[in-house]
Amino acid sequence: DVGSTAVKCHVYDRAAAIRGSSYRKVESLYPRPGWVELDPEVLWSQFTGVIKEAVQAAGLHMRQIAGLGISTQRGTFITWHKRTGKPFHNFISWQDLRSAELVNSWNNSLLLKVIHVIFTVLHFFTGNDRYLAPSFLTFSTHQTSMKLSWVFKNIHEVKAAKKNSCCFGTVDTWLLYRLTKGSVYATDYSNASSTGIFEPFTKCWNPTLSNLLSIPMSVYPPVKDTSFNFGSTDSEIFGIPIPIMAVVADQQSATFGECCFHPGDVKLTMGTGGFWNVNTGEQLFASQGSLYPLIGWKIGEEVVYLTEGSISDIGTAIKWAQDIELFTNVDETAEMAQSTADSQGVCFIPGFQVSGDDPYLCASFMGLKPSTNRNHLVRAILESLAFRYCLMHIAIADGGVSNNSFVMQMTSDLINKKIEKPANVDMSSLGAAFLAGLASGFWTDKEQLKKLRRVEAVFEPQKDSEEYKPAMDAWLQAMKHSPHW
Repeated sequence: DVGSTAVKCHVYDRAAAIRGSSYRKVESLYPRPGWVELDPEVLWSQFTGVIKEAVQAAGLHMRQIAGLGISTQRGTFITWHKRTGKPFHNFISWQDLRSAELVNSWNNSLLLKVIHVIFTVLHFFTGNDRYLAPSFLTFSTHQTSMKLSWVFKNIHEVKAAKKNSCCFGTVDTWLLYRLTKGSVYATDYSNASSTGIFEPFTKCWNPTLSNLLSIPMSVYPPVKDTSFNFGSTDSEIFGIPIPIMAVVADQQSATFGECCFHPGDVKLTMGTGGFWNVNTGEQLFASQGSLYPLIGWKIGEEVVYLTEGSISDIGTAIKWAQDIELFTNVDETAEMAQSTADSQGVCFIPGFQVSGDDPYLCASFMGLKPSTNRNHLVRAILESLAFRYCLMHIAIADGGVSNNSFVMQMTSDLINKKIEKPANVDMSSLGAAFLAGLASGFWTDKEQLKKLRRVEAVFEPQKDSEEYKPAMDAWLQAMKHSPHW
């Protein structure tokens, strides 16, 4: 699992128990203010390193590995020369803001307003939801499309490359390319649909958008099933070839790992960011407001769609609080928050990562008093997480922040729903393993996978959500005062 903060590898047995693990911290680069990059060679070294270490930790030999499943952060991409394999630049992270000016220019353009009108009319007369999303299309700095457009406008080597000499790939595509020494160039439907350039209705790269953004169609990789035999790793890398049996985007992988196989099932990840994903089955719902349609996975003829809502900088806010020594260990935070009856009117405004709606939003505390102490500040940060989850209305949780019992209980109270916390919070890894295991015959079907799911804790509503209303109203009021700073 190549995430935003760590590269992790787990070796699972047939009971889905972890036999061996390895972890390395992702080393982000910040060459300019707002730019976030990853060194491809460092990432490659970390990726191969954790696989070797995890297999060794499990007391196994590479020949005993049935298959490799790869889950990756979404939207982070690289371009490279097709013949030489040499990258034109570092990975550009999904958190990178270099396209902010381009985004603002497009969102304020007359052309985008014309597009809105055309597709609003088309949707009105046809009733086809395919025309609904473009009718209120807006761009954001998180989208791969705008950053890739920036690359073609600003990086000379990419502009100079001949039409068919440039390869584009998200992390999964580049890893496949490296693992097979250039013999496999592909992505899967979950990763493709997360770029904002792939049309989930037609299941094709979007030629209209690519043309608008001056991106040549020749740069996109072929799109394959999620649970699929992509080929084997070159024998020089791990000593023997290992079948690559699944490639999947991290949030879709976590949804699969939680066994959210049925329409209406909901998954929440509390990690670096907060993502909730609703399984909508064979029904694809057009993008509306803060909700975004995605392809969850494709296995043979089965295509499962998801609707996603997201909030950024959840883990970032907690790490920042630790860095400035509001607490020493994250495990302390739930007890600190519970030690005080309320936040004493202090509200925390999240904003460490730029919002697509407001690039100028910044993090802040409001309502500070002489009597405010660190417990109040920590409680305000944790309450802000629960309030944001409440706004997204969730039902199943995983990820690092889900270890915080205060956030989990408060969220359960606010939405008046039972929340299940899995025994293994590394759901992206488990989802990739499940998908690879299905493709390799290691596991037979989804029913078998559901029996392997383990729940560590269940949070039932304990308080009436009305008890939180004054605090949530104050927080919402504080949020209204914070934009456009």
